[in-house]
Amino acid sequence: MSRRHLVSAVVLFALLVLPDARAAAADDIAVLCSNGLKAVLEDLGPKFESATHNKLVVTYGLAASLGQRIRNGEAFDVAFLTPAVVDDLIAAGRISRETRAQVARSGLALAIRSGARKPDVSTSDAFKRTLLNAKSIAYAKEGASGVLFAATIQRLGIAGDLQSKSRLTATGEAVSDAVVKGEVELGVLPLSEILPVKGEEPVVFPADVQSYIVMVGGANAASKHAEAARDLIKYVTAPAALPVLKAKGMER
Repeated sequence: MSRRHLVSAVVLFALLVLPDARAAAADDIAVLCSNGLKAVLEDLGPKFESATHNKLVVTYGLAASLGQRIRNGEAFDVAFLTPAVVDDLIAAGRISRETRAQVARSGLALAIRSGARKPDVSTSDAFKRTLLNAKSIAYAKEGASGVLFAATIQRLGIAGDLQSKSRLTATGEAVSDAVVKGEVELGVLPLSEILPVKGEEPVVFPADVQSYIVMVGGANAASKHAEAARDLIKYVTAPAALPVLKAKGMER
């Protein structure tokens, strides 16, 4: 038997007798992901796992909180966070600069309880009236959407008027929970965080007051699974991911 035929026979044997040979070399990829990209990664993640035989171990949360955990030394391979947080982690040497890639963005929207009358946000003036007439408004104080909303109402000159009716929550999930239960009239979240929640629906901000939550990916500069980490970032930023991004309320 020639050397070439012997090698081919060994490979065939491995595939037939050891069907898990490729899976045995798979990596567990630790991912820290902002809630703004959660719905996208929940869709694309299993497809990536199927295509690569790697397993994603994902932790979701506020971008700021996850960034602090990384600064405190938490182990991870890939992070999907807001640009400011990722750039800070690059400066700190925790994320590899050359792996930084913008994934997508999602505009802000008002979350209302399903079936409720949709408020008028056709213009910036109508948007202001809607906020001023609302009985209650919830947003995540330290979430990227909450920070942007606070800046928006400050710019519109109504921050003081909304103070008494605003409920500041710790997470976006708490905002949705309050809306679905009817505890607040309006919630403020990225469109991508409203669409997956049963019991609430979005009313997108008007264009002239719109702000966007941007999601950026980056790999740990010291990852032991550097190739798989980079593969995941390439996977979610590839053109083939666009239909999923759009379906989940994001754009590129």
